[in-house]
Amino acid sequence: MTDRLKNVLIISVTVVILIAILIAVTLAGRIPLNDESTVGNTPGNLNNGGYFCEMDGRVYFANAYDNFALYSMNPDETDLVKYNDGAVSSINAAGKYLYYAQVSGGSSSGKNSKTVRIPGIYRSNLKGKSVVGLDRCDIVSMQLCGNYLYYEKYDKQVGTSLDKIRIDKKDKKTVSQGIVNPNCFTGGKIYYNGTAEDHYLHALDVSTDRSSVVWEGNIWNPIVQNDYVYYMDVAENYRLCRYNLSSNVVEVLTNDRIDMFNVYDNYIYYQVSSSDSPALRRMLTDGSSQELIREGVYQNINITSQYVYFNSFNENTPVYKTYTYGPVNVTTFDAAREAALQNMKE
Repeated sequence: MTDRLKNVLIISVTVVILIAILIAVTLAGRIPLNDESTVGNTPGNLNNGGYFCEMDGRVYFANAYDNFALYSMNPDETDLVKYNDGAVSSINAAGKYLYYAQVSGGSSSGKNSKTVRIPGIYRSNLKGKSVVGLDRCDIVSMQLCGNYLYYEKYDKQVGTSLDKIRIDKKDKKTVSQGIVNPNCFTGGKIYYNGTAEDHYLHALDVSTDRSSVVWEGNIWNPIVQNDYVYYMDVAENYRLCRYNLSSNVVEVLTNDRIDMFNVYDNYIYYQVSSSDSPALRRMLTDGSSQELIREGVYQNINITSQYVYFNSFNENTPVYKTYTYGPVNVTTFDAAREAALQNMKE
């Protein structure tokens, strides 16, 4: 083999290796896209702050005992792992990634990280690492809709708007000015109540970003599940009702005034607003089997496959819990408190 042929061979091999490396780097940096029907969290959890999110046998949550830092655990509250030091909310999970709003500064991936972050939207892998900032802004609420994060953000200069950004940090745009809650996404549409001109049920088609009126009700915080819209009836003292999208029939589930609620499978957990007998209660989705969970005023009702979590109004801790499906047995979220204390020692 001549020297010239040797040089050509060496150059050819080098070029092939460089191309292979370039392809590998490109593929490694590419974010796999989701199915268009992918949802990041339940609308009920997101309407209650999005502090808990369950996916594939793992629960990702904001630990109120540790300034709402991002943690993960098994649904039975074992194997708690801390991910960062910043307070988070609106937690979403899908595929290989977590998406969340950070509402205060902090470091990623726990005590050893030096990466300081500011308020905004972030994406990380399921271990809380490889953190990427997607937008710097103050978030009100956020839902993963297929391959886009739709988020209600607040800006002191322009007010509130609904924006969206693709999960790979591309195609960022403002969808609508004004208050649009994106938390209820199903069937390719975001269902929300009007706020500016009416309280009708609207639907935003995410394929076109165009809205239409679905039903001229007087509603608040709609949650769509199994062809029903669960909502607070504004005209009737915020009682809890459901509307059948097929038959157009309204059912009153309780005449109690409601502060907030969450729908999970066949249960509704709701906070009764009352000057003399406030309480957290639950019922089946048809309004039957109403029972007391705990007397008092509570908020942030987040639900996983095993537990319902909540805390007293204006008090971050203690965090209370009861079984999602089993008998009522209110205790405190001691595993989260102990994990926070352990992390503080380290």
